This record gives sequence, structure tokens and C-alpha cells, in this order.
Amino acid sequence: MNPPLDSPSAGGVDDRHLDAMQFAADPLADATAARIIGTWTVADGAFGDLITANAGRFARIASANRAMAGWSHNGPLQSWEPPDRSMEPDVASALADYVRAAAALPAWADRARIERAEALFFDDGPLSCILLFCASLPECYVVPDLADVLHAAGQLEQHTDYRVRSTAAMIFPVMMRGGLTQPDGGGIAQILKVRLIHATIRNLILRGRPEDAADVVGPLTPLSATTQMSHTLFAHGWNVRERGLPCNQEELAYTLLTFSYVYLRSLRQLGLGLSRQDEEAYLHCWNVAAHVLGVRRELMADTMADAAVLFAAMQARGRATPPIPDVRPRLGQALIATMSQSIRVPVVRHFPELMTYRLCGESARDVGVTGEAPWAARLLFAAIMASTRVVDSVMRLGWPDFSLSRLVTRVLGYHVMATVLLDQTRPLKLPDHLLNRIDDTMTDWSDDRRAPRWVNAIEDALTIAGSWRRRHAGSHR
Repeated sequence: MNPPLDSPSAGGVDDRHLDAMQFAADPLADATAARIIGTWTVADGAFGDLITANAGRFARIASANRAMAGWSHNGPLQSWEPPDRSMEPDVASALADYVRAAAALPAWADRARIERAEALFFDDGPLSCILLFCASLPECYVVPDLADVLHAAGQLEQHTDYRVRSTAAMIFPVMMRGGLTQPDGGGIAQILKVRLIHATIRNLILRGRPEDAADVVGPLTPLSATTQMSHTLFAHGWNVRERGLPCNQEELAYTLLTFSYVYLRSLRQLGLGLSRQDEEAYLHCWNVAAHVLGVRRELMADTMADAAVLFAAMQARGRATPPIPDVRPRLGQALIATMSQSIRVPVVRHFPELMTYRLCGESARDVGVTGEAPWAARLLFAAIMASTRVVDSVMRLGWPDFSLSRLVTRVLGYHVMATVLLDQTRPLKLPDHLLNRIDDTMTDWSDDRRAPRWVNAIEDALTIAGSWRRRHAGSHR
């Protein structure tokens, strides 16, 4: 097993190594994407002519995406065959070789720690979700090059639902019971989709394999000539010399830290921090997921201290060069608007923004979240947060597991999940197998088992009484 990057808690982060990681991608997934796509036609010409000349390559990407949509469970991956017999044989063989090479867990994976992390995510339920949306996603947007890829991939500030739901479509399968360890789990299957999508994005932006990329890949105009995401990425352009590769190793490692370290840091900020053993189990679970995603072992952290040093270093490096134009505020503000629209009570509608500002601080300002909500919302939120620890310490004399923070975040989490995740009228419908598992999980989350009945009664008044299961497909309660 390799140690975390240069033992960051002891000697600091090796900036030269991180510099190199900006030009490192994912050889297995990149080779697979190249086999699927083939060689682009990139001769000078009008944008429309280039799209026409490469129509077969775009069709191969679409064919592979349709096949990957059927990757729902871990067990069948090793023997996967394309369901569509009309698929081009070289595309089918590329996908089959990829899943067989990439689906195994690393030798250092500890199943007991993974199962503990799953239990922690499940126990915290809607709290887990609201922290991911109010802390992890905003922190994702801070690194300018990463934000630019997200912006380019379908102009996501206009389609934030898609980003939120696609993130949930990976996080839920990973963290649900058996997601990484059981044949009927879906975590590995979903991660392998995301991994190959990253490689496809790189191939589209660079118009070929990373090792063949020019120092500067010039943009194609006009971008307005297409609404297809693959066409937009193909036309986007990229300065490899100054920015490294898109979706590079440093950016992938940073993103995985937002799902693990930032989540655990947020629990601490809310007075709900876990034990050291539980925090390290959670980090370990996401390190295993990172391995399946193609992240190098030396870019992972095994303790909160190491994670804090590594995350801060990566974020500082990302901030070092101010982006022009800066798309980050558009992404952050769109995310907040999406969450706020899911809450019907006007004064509470601003809580996602205020929660994000509290949990992310400087990062919130980077992504355009200022916390400048109406005074009534700010006053109520500040009163709740200020009184949390005092109230919790007093109430725990009678109810040891009482938590006002958990009550507030569970209520926010319910509204975001019910409206943004489970409403199948929104962009990127979640597949039925995942939607059904989330639905079952929501049922188990309907009551906070650690809270007294009267707290659950308050929660029911602010959400819905009874089961949180969807009452019918395509709607929320």
C-alpha cells in the first residue's frame, strides 16, 4: 500500500508532484474512450462541417452511453455483454475489456470499514444529503478549471438539477449497503460509468487521446450552433500548457475529498463530529471508491489531519490564478436557487444559502454565495445555530441523542431530496433500480430513531407525517 501523498501531516504537500498530476489522466479509461471513438477529423472547416464529418464518432459515443446505462449492479460486470447486438464489435469489446479490468476492489480495501461507513451515511440520512449539497458541491466549484469543465459540460448553471441528480446517482449507489462490496450493490457499476464519462469528456475537449493533445486546443465557433453536450465539449477548446488536462488526477482527487473530508468537516462544524475511527472508516470507503474511479493511491488521505492539509493545498493551488471569465458564481448561485425552490416556507427558503455560507466560508464567497438573505431568515438561522450547542447540551441530559442540528438539517434534506432527487419530471431521470432503492431508504429515514417522539412530531409538521416514500412516480410529497 502506498502512503498518503508525501505524509502531508508531517512534511507538507509535494507541489511538484501535484504539478505533474495536472498532466496525468487515466490510462485505462482514456485508452477505452479512444477505442470507442476512434480518430477525430479536425481539419480546418466550419463547425457544422466538422460535426458532420465526425457524425460516426459521435454516434459511437451515444451507443456506448446507451450500453453503460444498463450497468446497474456490480455482479454482472465481469461477464457483461452488450444487450444491443447491432453495436459495433470494437465498441462492444472496448467496453467489455474495460469493465473486466476496472471492476475489482484494491487489495487494501477493508470491508468492515466500508460497511461502517455505509452505516454512518444511512444513520444520518437526510443530514448526509444536505451536507453534500450545501458543502461538498459548492467546494467542487471552487477550483476554476474543474468549474470550467462543469460549465462546459452542458452549461450546467442552466441545468443545475442535472448536476445535483448526477452527483446523487453516484453517491447513493456507493454509500448504500453493499454498494462497493456486494454483487447486488450498484456502487462499482455507477463509478465505472462516471470514470468512462470523464475519459470521454477529455477526449472530446482535447479532440483525441491526452498523450497526443496539442499545447493549445483552439475553440471552434459558433458554439451556439449546437445544443448537444458532446458537440459543445468538442468545440470548447483547452489550454493544456497552462491548465493541465481536463478532469486530471489532481482534480479527481480533490472532488473525492469533497465527498469525504468536506462531509466529515461539516459534521464537526455542526457539533455532530464522529469518532476518529468512524471518520477514518468514512475516508477509507471513499478512498476505495476513488481507486475504482481511477485516482492514484498517493493522492488519497487516510486521516482527517492529512485530508485537511491535502485539501487546503489543492484548493489554494486552484485559487492561485484568478479565472477569466469566472463561471464559478453562476454555478454556485444556480445550485442555491435549485435547493431554495424546493422549500415552500418563505423564511426557511434561504436556509440552504445560509447553511452553505456557514459550512464553506471563503469557498462560499468564491462561488457567489454571500449569505445576504433577508434579515428575518438570517436572524432565525443565526438563532438556531447559536443556540444549538447550548440546547443540545441541556436536552441531552434527558435525551442523550437529542440534536437540534440534526433536526434542522433533516428537514432541509427532506425537502431537497423529495423535490430535486425524487421528482422524475426533472432532467436526468434516475434509473428505476436506483430510484426504488432511494425510495426504500427514504422510508427508513422517515423518523429520526435517535430523537424523542416530540421531536419527530415537530419534524413531521415541517416535512410530512408518516412515510417519506414517494406517493406516486413523477411527483414529490
